Amino acid sequence: MEEIIIVENLYKVFGPSPKEIIPMLQAGKTKNQIMDETKHGIGVANATFSVQTGEILVVMGLSGSGKSTLVRCINRLIEPTAGRIIVEGQDVCELNTRGLRKFRQKHFGMVFQNFALLPHRSVVRNVEYGLEVQKIDASTRYRRAMEALEQVGLKGWEESMPAQLSGGMQQRVGLARALALDADIMLMDEAFSALDPLIRKNMQDELLSLQEDVQKTIIFISHDLDEALKLGDRIVLMKDGAIVQQGTAEEILTNPANEYVEKFVEEVDMTKVLTAESVMVDYGEMANAKTDGPRAALHKMRKLKTSSIFVGRNRKLEGIVFADDASKSMERGEKTLEQIIKTDIPTVAPDTVAKDLFPLMAQLSYPLAVVDEKHHLKGIVVKGSLLGALSENNSD
Repeated sequence: MEEIIIVENLYKVFGPSPKEIIPMLQAGKTKNQIMDETKHGIGVANATFSVQTGEILVVMGLSGSGKSTLVRCINRLIEPTAGRIIVEGQDVCELNTRGLRKFRQKHFGMVFQNFALLPHRSVVRNVEYGLEVQKIDASTRYRRAMEALEQVGLKGWEESMPAQLSGGMQQRVGLARALALDADIMLMDEAFSALDPLIRKNMQDELLSLQEDVQKTIIFISHDLDEALKLGDRIVLMKDGAIVQQGTAEEILTNPANEYVEKFVEEVDMTKVLTAESVMVDYGEMANAKTDGPRAALHKMRKLKTSSIFVGRNRKLEGIVFADDASKSMERGEKTLEQIIKTDIPTVAPDTVAKDLFPLMAQLSYPLAVVDEKHHLKGIVVKGSLLGALSENNSD
């Protein structure tokens, strides 16, 4: 995938002489030492990362880690002290005030924690607001606002006032307002943090469902690890303004960069993180549905030392054959696997989490097939490999 945002050596220092503080950071001074010695606050310290088109990148950390400052630097709601922010080939830091305003309108939609709705405007007029600022004509504004409200499940509420809506509905209005702009990038700063747990979970589910359709590039700020694991294609973890680790959830949880990350993630249920792809093993060999008969299938089973074998055609999984059935088929003089192949078998995608594998495997007397989007067999999950992976990660 293409990189739509590139952040290089980004600093944000709060105080009267911010540029003078950067050499202190580069020399190894900590955030607290700099505050004690100079009364300057460190918002972001030498952050470098990129965001790929269409991915959800979650930036997370504890309160004061710099995550909200970082996201506000990207669209220059907060002015960076030093560094480069390249968005679709444009260095945002080089734009003048007028150019920045136009660039934001075209490229960024933002969803805040506190909803930021205008109480005197109806729902649809709140969603229209960003388009109104852009001087889009009234009929186009209304059409795009209504389309966005339908996307977030609020069709029929367009004439209501914000005070008439629940917290979750108000946040949907904020999300619709960002979608109506049709910007390439959505910046979501603790967007669900003010919601009750159940509503928050529902909003997370809705965002993932919506993302399947709109495929926006999203930078999502959160202090909640479970939320980051659920939403993030990748995670950037911050502490004291600096990025301490970045990668997929599985990379961070199975290979924490330091003691801080270890403590941060130690309570995570690994069954929600490990995937079929990470615990699967090689299937060895498939029987060929086109050319193999029961004798060839049994020969391959003997080589694999198994009592069953998956069957495919042109690498595409078609089913499974069992040794007992193959032996009986030979006795009947059959030359193909057509009569004995079992096609109604469960399969999982490579990104299926481990907790969803257990109920499937409990019902099976044979390995669980892992297939890609073309139904090609990628590997198999056996109970030993699954339990072994969980045991290994829990003992680290």
